[in-house]
Amino acid sequence: MTRPARAPGDAGDAGFLAHGMGKELVEPDWPPLSQDEVSAVLARYGRPGGAVIGWRSPRPMSAAALVLCGGGREARGREKQSRGEEVFVKRHHRLVRTARQLAPEHAFAAHLRARGVAVPAVLSTPQGGTTTVSGDYVYEVHALAGGADLYRDAPSWTPFESPGHAWAAGAALARLHRASAGFSRPARPPAVLTGSCAVITAPDPLAAVARLAARRPGLARYLSGRPWRDDLTRHHLPAIGRLAPLLAAQRPLWGHGDWHPSNLTWTAPSPDADVAAVIDLGLANRTFPAHDLAVAIERSAIAWLDLADTGLAGTDTPAVDALLDGYQTVRPLAPAEVAALPRLLPVVHLEYALSEVEYFASVVRSPGNADLAYDTYLIGHTRWFGGPDGSALLSHLRRRGRHR
Repeated sequence: MTRPARAPGDAGDAGFLAHGMGKELVEPDWPPLSQDEVSAVLARYGRPGGAVIGWRSPRPMSAAALVLCGGGREARGREKQSRGEEVFVKRHHRLVRTARQLAPEHAFAAHLRARGVAVPAVLSTPQGGTTTVSGDYVYEVHALAGGADLYRDAPSWTPFESPGHAWAAGAALARLHRASAGFSRPARPPAVLTGSCAVITAPDPLAAVARLAARRPGLARYLSGRPWRDDLTRHHLPAIGRLAPLLAAQRPLWGHGDWHPSNLTWTAPSPDADVAAVIDLGLANRTFPAHDLAVAIERSAIAWLDLADTGLAGTDTPAVDALLDGYQTVRPLAPAEVAALPRLLPVVHLEYALSEVEYFASVVRSPGNADLAYDTYLIGHTRWFGGPDGSALLSHLRRRGRHR
């Protein structure tokens, strides 16, 4: 695949940098959104008259921005034009997301909103669609999320700033799970940059990965050069085997799939703030509550960004406790869910890691990042749980379960 050198319209912000796989900012995978581009997109949503980009998201695997439309820039002098409407515009390459792949995500957002979860509305075009397409790009537009976006510039795996934030995030995740009941769409099919539980719940996980690769040529090409069967057998299958007896007791449910501080907004810039809104359902899928909760711990309580540099990753155990305590004030965990958490954590990232390997290997053609995703993320994260810090976290979760 030959990726376009720039997006439609003008050059955007040529100096814009995005989050990378480590701690350093890097050139983004995709050209930043431009003024002309977002103006053209918003006109399709019935919002003509130009637009002003106020902030570009540093998340690397799509291009997104907060955009003011309809009000124009503030006039010079004392008189000011109307504020207009601020929206969030997101652009995907068709090899990452298609309109069809976004449809269940948008339907899930509508389901949650109808049941009281503060998820920004997905805007529709006058024709009723929630996406528009231009060339190789697919666009979606969301209403502005309420609250303060305290973590908007923080990279993935950034910890909570306080136990109070972790507690509030746990309670909010439980509310989302309660609201999710009744959303009966099947799981999203495998694709680039998607999470699921398909491999870790399969009777034969190695056969499940082989079937996945057979449907994903880019992933198959990469895995053909790696001893993936040996690696998964050594590092992942023992954990999956320990999880297997508990799977029958897990209730299937759509979850967020990427629960971390920067996907939440907050009621105030204070350590005891509550969650104001939930954003970015891009990894939402049909899994089960303990899986989604394990993702939340994996995303926010382990210093994974240190792993590639030092081989070590510390844990924020108070945040884990606060997250779980907050969750259980709203939705108490069943005994099988409590028991599943420490068995899930070493492998909860497996499916997303494979999809990330595919993204780097076949979409943006970054062999170095594909190797990093395989060695440090897919294998390294699971291996870490067999070391002293990872074992201590799993032991802590088991003790919590016994002392409930």
